[in-house]
Amino acid sequence: MSSADVDGGAGSSGSSSSQPGLLGKNMSAKEKYAERMKKLRDLHMKRNEARKLNHKEVVEEDRRNKEPKNEEARKRRAEYIVKEEELKAACLAAGKDWEIEKLRNLSAEDAEALERRKNSKQNPDSGFSNFEQATFRKYQGLVKQIKPDMNHYESQKDKMGEAFYATSGSVVQGKQKDSADAISRMALDVQKQKEKREKFSRRRRHDPDADIDYINERNMKFNQKLERFYGEYTKDIKDNLERGTAV
Repeated sequence: MSSADVDGGAGSSGSSSSQPGLLGKNMSAKEKYAERMKKLRDLHMKRNEARKLNHKEVVEEDRRNKEPKNEEARKRRAEYIVKEEELKAACLAAGKDWEIEKLRNLSAEDAEALERRKNSKQNPDSGFSNFEQATFRKYQGLVKQIKPDMNHYESQKDKMGEAFYATSGSVVQGKQKDSADAISRMALDVQKQKEKREKFSRRRRHDPDADIDYINERNMKFNQKLERFYGEYTKDIKDNLERGTAV
């Protein structure tokens, strides 16, 4: 056997012994054990890393669940306020008007949205002030309920011509006639308003001249219910007790 063959055999043996698993058939038992322990340690490290990542995600998810639903919006709002205060301080330091500078950086869409939010927060119902305002509010409520028929509107506009938009000198007698459906809707609406007025009830004021036969407001309501349902049957007994002639 030549030296080349010996060198070739040694090289092939070395290359095969460096391969793990089935390729490392010529590895000793100690080397195989060390290789397997190395794989086992790698698996343990990967498992521990995955466990730590899972625990971290569970903790983060639990934190998000415990936070208020508007936490993200509150954070964005706080950041916006801090940024706005910094810009305001910079404008004041430069001697500029903050309101004007703020409007310069505001788009038309944002301005409209801001105006809508302001109007939505305002309460248009300020209660009764005078009969004129009450009539106007009633008119506005009735107008909101109207669902116009645009086809009928256009047909009437073409039919009446200039008289459709009547002026002081326009003659509209006989050109406009209400339909039976419109009259029925008006009658039904008037009937609904009447029923609503009949059902309306407001808190009555306290009568200082009335007899005090109660100890608190709840007892007063209870006595009023008793009087409403059984007053006519117990009137004689009550009168005898007040006169002192009860048996």
